[in-house]
Amino acid sequence: QDQLQESGGGSVQAGGSLRLSCTGPGYRSHRCMAWFRQVAGKEREGVACMSRTSPPEYVNRAKGRFTISKDIDNHIFYLQMSSLEVEDTAIYYCAARSIADCGEAIWTPSNYQYWGQGTQVTVSA
Repeated sequence: QDQLQESGGGSVQAGGSLRLSCTGPGYRSHRCMAWFRQVAGKEREGVACMSRTSPPEYVNRAKGRFTISKDIDNHIFYLQMSSLEVEDTAIYYCAARSIADCGEAIWTPSNYQYWGQGTQVTVSA
């Protein structure tokens, strides 16, 4: 199975910023890319997604604070997070879906076939 690798997590104070990166062999063959996050004891939830045929989409909590983008030449998928809040604390995962367009059910984790192992983001008050 193709793999993805996340990096860039860490600990910051509320209001700070972090940029997460995602790369790996899974990036090259999958055009629909997304970021999810998960808190222990809770279900994994979507954060943002994009494809070449659709503009980036964000969940309400991420709008205005998070931005996703791609470095096409270097095959890197980014999640830029600003104005971080304590509630953003979670393990963040990069995911890829085996279709060119993200299509339907974009926030359903089971529709994504390739995942990284996650990177921890901790935001303190």
